Amino acid sequence: MEDLLCKTVDLRSGTPEEKRKEIREYFLKTWAMDELSYTQLKSDDVFYMRGDPLRHILLFYLGHTAVFFINKLYLAKMIDHRINPKFESIFAIGVDEMSWDDLDNNHYDWPPVSEVRSYRDSAKELILKVIDTAPLTLPIDWRSPFWIIMMGIEHERIHLETSSVLIRQLPLDEVVPGRFGERCKVDREEVPVNQLLPVAGATVRLGKSDDYPLYGWDNEYGTYSERVANFSASKYLVSNSEFKEFVDDQGYETAEYWTEEGWQWRNFKQAQMPLFWRKDGTDYRLRLVAEEIAMPWSWPVEVNYLEAKAFCNWKSAKRGRNFRLPTEAEWYLLHELAALKEV
Repeated sequence: MEDLLCKTVDLRSGTPEEKRKEIREYFLKTWAMDELSYTQLKSDDVFYMRGDPLRHILLFYLGHTAVFFINKLYLAKMIDHRINPKFESIFAIGVDEMSWDDLDNNHYDWPPVSEVRSYRDSAKELILKVIDTAPLTLPIDWRSPFWIIMMGIEHERIHLETSSVLIRQLPLDEVVPGRFGERCKVDREEVPVNQLLPVAGATVRLGKSDDYPLYGWDNEYGTYSERVANFSASKYLVSNSEFKEFVDDQGYETAEYWTEEGWQWRNFKQAQMPLFWRKDGTDYRLRLVAEEIAMPWSWPVEVNYLEAKAFCNWKSAKRGRNFRLPTEAEWYLLHELAALKEV
């Protein structure tokens, strides 16, 4: 597993030969990790299951990351032919841009898993040919052909998270643990006592400049400065133990703690606790991607924005003072302060 660890590529320094080699390695490691994630499925039949009712079957995501490369390279005229036009249509677009009805499997002619794997092999060969032969000059920016390659790699890395969350929602008997090596151990049983720490305000600069050395998506560019006032932030991320107080206090049953959108979501999901918590009698367990473990109460809780907002509203009502989520600028300031502390 450690052989697959890597960092995104600096696109402005070094030589073209060095950069081509780095991008090739970054692509191969990302591709391998994507395919490794699906080895957690017990059988190929599981590819036709949905981890989440509002997402496609898992087979879509196996094909999608490869199709994304081919469609972008074809549109950019970096390749002069498609591999499989049918696949490059049905695996092209996820649910965010489609109507609810398009989630009906009757609207799709899903192919065998073996054909999708074969497609991925052909796509990989073609992408590597582009990496090895396309003109490369530095710096690499949005005008460069290699920007398309970096877009495909970073898109695939986004789907590493997407797929892991969907696999994590499958029944336990449909997945196989241990494919990514030994899982993280619970190294401490005691729950740290959280506290608010003062943070001095500062002017924070957001956004990426045109000479930013790493790949960025289009909506990340441009700059904006914001003056952040003094504020206080919790010393630690909210733990499972802290969030359990909200659960025990009927937080998921009390509409006043939730925004209108949040309460609609809670009712749609019939949520009683965080998505990956499991109740075992009076005890709790935590669902990992392919196994369940005794609840690590000291670990940070995993919730969505709507749940986090409700937790803050509950805490404000209980403590008689305002608790809220940090703004984007406050997050950046905290990140900068943490980076300085590590130096």
